[in-house]
Formats: sequence, structure tokens, C-alpha cells
Amino acid sequence: MKFSLVNGERHEAQPNLSGNCPVCDQPMVAKCGEVNIWHWAHKGRRVCDLWWENETEWHRTWKGNFPEGWQEVVHHAESGEKHIADVKTDQGWVIEFQYSYLNPEERRSRDAFYAKLVWVVNGTRRKRDFDQFRNALNRGTPIGPNGPIRIPFADECVILREWVGSNAPVFIDFGVGPTLWWILKGAPDEPIYVAPFSRSQFVEIHRAGATQTVRNTFEAFVKDISKLVLQYESHLM
Repeated sequence: MKFSLVNGERHEAQPNLSGNCPVCDQPMVAKCGEVNIWHWAHKGRRVCDLWWENETEWHRTWKGNFPEGWQEVVHHAESGEKHIADVKTDQGWVIEFQYSYLNPEERRSRDAFYAKLVWVVNGTRRKRDFDQFRNALNRGTPIGPNGPIRIPFADECVILREWVGSNAPVFIDFGVGPTLWWILKGAPDEPIYVAPFSRSQFVEIHRAGATQTVRNTFEAFVKDISKLVLQYESHLM
């Protein structure tokens, strides 16, 4: 974790500092070595949030795009279940940065737990993913200039196959240039719609959420894109 509670206040890890977990209130120790990024860890091998994964520099870089008060927010459900959201914006969107493989059952659990969830998926973990994705794009059909791309099938693209069908918006970060790729719609055995999305715009639209008009919020943007895909599909029938 990036933050722990030290005398009731959030602090980043520092040498010789001790704190308590914001989820389970158990003791934590600051891990400040020379190899891994500085972080907090529970004493012993305790893991209080099974959804949490070891942080990488990729995680930290993405989190750093947002105010500290939005990072690592403990999200409570009415049932009493609680998990640490990577980022929770002032508009209630939870942004989860996923580096490692995530099994479909856990992904569906997270989709259901967070009412307004956005995934940002690391696309550099497997070297073949970007080449497979690029090949899939080459088979696709653009919907208007700079618009979504309809891919007739994506059986050979593992990362699309893993993430298509999520109820939450999914953005893939291939680490290439300023562009993320948004999986708009699809299913394993159906055409998939993807669209390029500016990395800086992704950050700005969330950071400026509370100051924007309703028409310019991320939620409105999601609805507008969905309508565009539905309109295109209706012409294919």
C-alpha cells in the first residue's frame, strides 16, 4: 500500500515509521528498500483485502495523476464488505489499475461491488499483446473518422478476449504514445468495438468532474459512445 494511518493520519512509507491498516486497523510496517518502491505491508503475512495486488511503478504513476485524497480510498458496502479502491473520484467513479491477470469471477465480483467502476489494464505485461491487438485492429472497420473500430472477431487477441464483456468501461494501456484503447462493447463470440482515447483526456475528465457541466462528465461521455455503437449496429441489421 502507498498509505497507512500514522496517529490517525494518512502517511506514505518512510524508514522506521509504523502505522495501522486503514481497512483492518492492524499494524503495518514501512518497507523502504533499494529495489522495490517504498510501500506499507502488514506485519507477518496478513492480507486483509484479497483484491489488492502488489504495486508496481506503473500503479504509482497512474495514481499520481490524481489528488492524494482520491488514492487508496476504503469503499464500504451496505453488507459490511469493504475494499481499497485504487482511486475514487469526487464524482464517485472508482478507477482500478490492473497489472496482473485477473480471473473472470473476481472481475465480475468487482464489477458488481463498485457501482461506478472504470478499469485501466496494463497491456505491456505480455510482449505479444500489443502485436495481437494491432493485428486485430487491422481487420477492423472504422465507424467514422477517429471513431470506434469494429473488430469482427478477436479470438487471437488474448487481452481482448480476457476483458471483453465487462460491465464496466475498460481502457487498455499499451504504454505506446499518448493513447489508451477503450473496449466499448462486445462478447467473446461477437464483434468487438474499441476506440482510441487520449491518456491526458482520461485524467482531465476525471479530475475536473466536479467542475464540469453534466453534459461533459465522464458518465455522459460513456452514454454518448454507447449510443453511437448502437446506432451503427442498427444499420447492420
